[in-house]
Amino acid sequence: MSHVEDELNSQPECWTRAAHGAGRYADALPDTGERVAVVGCGTSYFMAQAVAALREATGQGETDAFAASEFPRGRSYDRIVALTRSGTTTEVLDLLGKVRGGARTTAVTADPATPVATAADDLVVLDFADERSVVQTRFATTALTLLRAHLGLHTEAAVTDARTALSAPLPEGLVDCAQFTFLGRGWTVGLANEAGLKMREASLSWTEAYPAMEYRHGPISVTTEGTATWMLGEAPAGLAEQVRATGGHWVEGTLDPLAELVRVQRLAVAVAARRGLDPDRPRHLTRSVILAP
Repeated sequence: MSHVEDELNSQPECWTRAAHGAGRYADALPDTGERVAVVGCGTSYFMAQAVAALREATGQGETDAFAASEFPRGRSYDRIVALTRSGTTTEVLDLLGKVRGGARTTAVTADPATPVATAADDLVVLDFADERSVVQTRFATTALTLLRAHLGLHTEAAVTDARTALSAPLPEGLVDCAQFTFLGRGWTVGLANEAGLKMREASLSWTEAYPAMEYRHGPISVTTEGTATWMLGEAPAGLAEQVRATGGHWVEGTLDPLAELVRVQRLAVAVAARRGLDPDRPRHLTRSVILAP
């Protein structure tokens, strides 16, 4: 079993542990009413998008998400939350250094023995969700689970659905598709973006991701036999029928959207195996992007 397979299979236990421990980090995480920015790179940026949408949708405060390299320096926030598995990503550390003394900063990381421990004002450590694999699975979803729990949005149903996502067979014929599109709405747009990234990293697949209502505005033109369109969350009315009419494969997201992402992670590994690829050694990637001065 590859590292990524082993790690993605451990997610239900990691989610349970994170949710149960969320209370101990309450002072380090945004309070209701704070103006917040959530930042990260790659997978962590897409988790930031999901967190920001969830927090705003539940009326807990204005929340923006940025790639760490694109943070708007002139904008004022009460708190900046940085998601960084490795604790060594250059863009995140640079940003935390530049805002020091201004907004309070919190880093959510898997490794406290890294530069982020002193770069941020507050630290949330999810070391039990750390990973050997370059391709992120359990750390990202565990960090999001922690934040969902902090917002009062986590339920045990999500863990149950994650177990289903790991045990139920993948839809027939999906591993043979040539192109994959992932769709989301609200907070699941970030999950759709992450689903596309996971397929690209692990299996070198041609993937795209969009807000679901945007799919009719051009992207559906590439949908045909041999392509798959996967909805994370509730689909807009009529969209499934339109996709099926093209001959494309429609995948309905019936589980908690975060559990649906687990299904996509499994698909990425399965497609990699079908193509003779090693998902633990994605092309041109390293576990952390550390740029030379």
